Amino acid sequence: MNRKERTQIVVSELKRLYPTLGPFLHSSNDHEFLFAVMLSAQCTDKKVNEVTKVLFSKYKTLQDYGDASLEAFTQDIKQIGLYKSKAKNILATAKKLQEDYAGKIPRMMVQLLELPGVGRKTANVVLSELFHEAQGIAVDTHVKRLANKFGLTDSQNIDRIEKDLMEVIPKHEWTMFTKRMIAYGREYSPARKKTEEDPISKLLREAQR
Repeated sequence: MNRKERTQIVVSELKRLYPTLGPFLHSSNDHEFLFAVMLSAQCTDKKVNEVTKVLFSKYKTLQDYGDASLEAFTQDIKQIGLYKSKAKNILATAKKLQEDYAGKIPRMMVQLLELPGVGRKTANVVLSELFHEAQGIAVDTHVKRLANKFGLTDSQNIDRIEKDLMEVIPKHEWTMFTKRMIAYGREYSPARKKTEEDPISKLLREAQR
């Protein structure tokens, strides 16, 4: 069974299990969503939502972030992993959004990647969720782990994994593919539980016979 055939089985089962999924991160506007995604790197969405519930009630506008002291803001997000670097990046990004983009989130990948602390994964999530523009596939830890488990890639390099997936997954599926893989990883195949008895692994085995 080739990679494209395996991908079709994976995508089909993911769609059956998760026909619809909303955003995992809570926010009430575009810049809050961007900052929540930045905070989520190497941190659970649950913890991010706990922290941002308080954070977003304190910092309501981009100007609030611009007026914030780094020391105070760092303390506000200290429950988040890598909080010191994230604090610097979020405040710097808020400033750049005000100065260069009139307070708006840019809609181009190249512009998003110029924002402090924004990598390709974050940019992909922002573009797909805020603007419904899939310019790539966001590869987080779940996607990386499961794409290897299901034989959709043989690489550990995030850029290579994204390229491999983009070659076999239709573009209109890119956004939901990431969200469905995350949901599947949490429910059926968490990293701490080494199992080949999850639904997709079973289907792939059956198809291989």
